[in-house]
Amino acid sequence: MQSGCSKVYITSRKAKACDEAVAALNALPNKAPGAQAIAIAADSSKISEIERLVAEVKKTTDHVDILFANAGATWGERFETHPENAFSKVMDLNVKSIFFTVQKFEPLLKVHAKKEDPSRVIVTGSVAGIEIGTLGEQATYSYSASKAAAIHLTKNLAVELGPRGIICNAVAPGFYPTKMANGLMELSGGVEKLAQASPNQRLGAPEDIAGLVVFLASPAAKHLNGSVIVTDGGSMLGGHKL
Repeated sequence: MQSGCSKVYITSRKAKACDEAVAALNALPNKAPGAQAIAIAADSSKISEIERLVAEVKKTTDHVDILFANAGATWGERFETHPENAFSKVMDLNVKSIFFTVQKFEPLLKVHAKKEDPSRVIVTGSVAGIEIGTLGEQATYSYSASKAAAIHLTKNLAVELGPRGIICNAVAPGFYPTKMANGLMELSGGVEKLAQASPNQRLGAPEDIAGLVVFLASPAAKHLNGSVIVTDGGSMLGGHKL
């Protein structure tokens, strides 16, 4: 909203989380004139809910310029006892919901799409989808597989939708302190230990990922398509010591 968006739609299966995010966005200073954040609670793991989300968005706009597919879940469990239902839950939300969210929003994305000024799809992947993820007692097999799939899906969508004026790129974060990651970070040694393992000597901050997403949504990134940008402070490069 501070970068020029007139409407920002926030969705999550939890209505309270949507309302809190929208309140914070609407309270920001220096917003674009008339900019507004709108909350629409929906469960992206269900196609019927994605269709309802699109219908709700259509009530206040006839087009969408930027679609940020950021929903995700994880599950930690050792190899011998990793449950089938958890694997399916993670794969459905982290992969299948991306495809069907883009599919259902495509008619709105192409309304103003031009080769010279394309609409944007931005997908949240992970470094766990590029290198080996967490193993051991809290192994994240489904999460790692799902993020690898999400990254590859982004590349396929880039080729499919690029000629329609819709470009698709992915971000691949390393460890960022978040509600979903905090537990695993503690099991991996805590914030300080993980920060020391990075060449940047710190973990990601909200402004790091926000700046990258704004860049991908900006005119500066209009010729990127099918790209995957790692944002981990160089941790994935190796050569550092704990």
